[in-house]
Amino acid sequence: MSRPTLEESCTKIVATVGPACGTVEKLVELIEAGVDVFRINTAHGSRSEHEASLGNIRQASKRCGFDVGVLLDLAGPKMRLGQLVTDPLVCEVGATLSFIRGDSSTEASELTSTYARLIDELAPGDRVMLADGLVALKVEKVTAKRAECRVTAGGIVRSRQGINLPGVKLSVSAMRPKDVDNAIWAAQQGIDFISLSFVRSPEDVQSLKNLLVSYESNAMVIAKIEKPEALDQLEAIVEASDGVMVARGDLGVEIDVAETPVAQKRIIRVCKEKMKPVIVATQMLESMHTSSRPTRAEASDVANAILDGADACMLSGETAIGDHPVKAVEMMNRIMVCTEREMLSHNISERIPNTRVHPITTAVTIAATNIAEAIRAKLIVIGTRSGGTAWVKSKSRSRIPTLGASNSHDTLRRMNLLWGIKPVEASHLDHTPEFIDEICLWGRENAHLQKGDQVVFVTGSGVVEKAHNVVIVHTVE
Repeated sequence: MSRPTLEESCTKIVATVGPACGTVEKLVELIEAGVDVFRINTAHGSRSEHEASLGNIRQASKRCGFDVGVLLDLAGPKMRLGQLVTDPLVCEVGATLSFIRGDSSTEASELTSTYARLIDELAPGDRVMLADGLVALKVEKVTAKRAECRVTAGGIVRSRQGINLPGVKLSVSAMRPKDVDNAIWAAQQGIDFISLSFVRSPEDVQSLKNLLVSYESNAMVIAKIEKPEALDQLEAIVEASDGVMVARGDLGVEIDVAETPVAQKRIIRVCKEKMKPVIVATQMLESMHTSSRPTRAEASDVANAILDGADACMLSGETAIGDHPVKAVEMMNRIMVCTEREMLSHNISERIPNTRVHPITTAVTIAATNIAEAIRAKLIVIGTRSGGTAWVKSKSRSRIPTLGASNSHDTLRRMNLLWGIKPVEASHLDHTPEFIDEICLWGRENAHLQKGDQVVFVTGSGVVEKAHNVVIVHTVE
């Protein structure tokens, strides 16, 4: 049975492409297991590798007959260690390490960075975290050529691992020249989602949006929340973006790790209020890098993200470099399906109007959802050209399966990030017998609809411009 199916999870799955799943055949397996959006991480690999990944994704999508989405993740001003003289390097508590200018060092205790201005940004008393917070340093002295640090939490670091500066306000822009180049490439390739790393203000998001508009791109901009400054301006950043990613890896280093769960809940709550899709990312099924099963804590983590209101969960290394990429996707889908059985639909008082789409569309979509639940309809079908109406329906969190029917492949791919919306290609979108027949034929062919089932259609009559103003209740013959 081809995707989408009514039995798959409503919460969407984002999977990172890498060596473990780079072939067309493996990508097909992941799509069939439940992947809705593939992520290409520009922090790793070259342009030629990214082009190959995109080509393979599109081949796999065509082979499956499913319009999977593509998310390009811009690296942003991510600081990393340079090449270590001793690799790996054991950092013992109390030892002295120094960051020096330049690209190379000759002493094991001298570290270099990919960020040329690192020493200029540091001051005595600042904290430096290495390897996702595994090793902690405290800056003791800064000169023109070096910053001397004392190890306060020991561990092992390797070349190219990340550097975080909690509490240090960097002067660097959210988009480096390489990010601008990657964003332009994404726009030219028709990529569906572009995520911006280390967002600190709504202006960072708007800068990327302006760049994409200049290249006539309709890509949705996803703001990654991973800096304390982003939490300070959270409401404005969410308002400026098309969606948000809770990037718990760097966020859990930039703020106290104990505060991360509460920060995650707050981010999801604000996204729900502003009707923006939100992705929860990093270490969701971390142990499945090597194990064929997750820990119970990881399963609970995924479930809690869904119960909080996440629209999607993301797999990173689990699919990019893990030993069991397909099993990781299948497991995430299983956890999602089990969790969603316990979710309750919002009642009508919680389905409040919004400003994202035409107010008539909002009112009609909410009414259609309540009608469908009252008659226990088998399916809700939304005919949409841009995906806006499906966006409204997604936020209702209704348990009734919903098809987002569109004749635009761009719209079909973008709907892959909307909770509960299953994209299906349709040649007719208005309130015509042809549209109803087309959807019912799809339902019968995929064993979803039987005689007597009721389907609620949301479409437009054309009388109200750019609005859905028709609700049809159809009984399958």
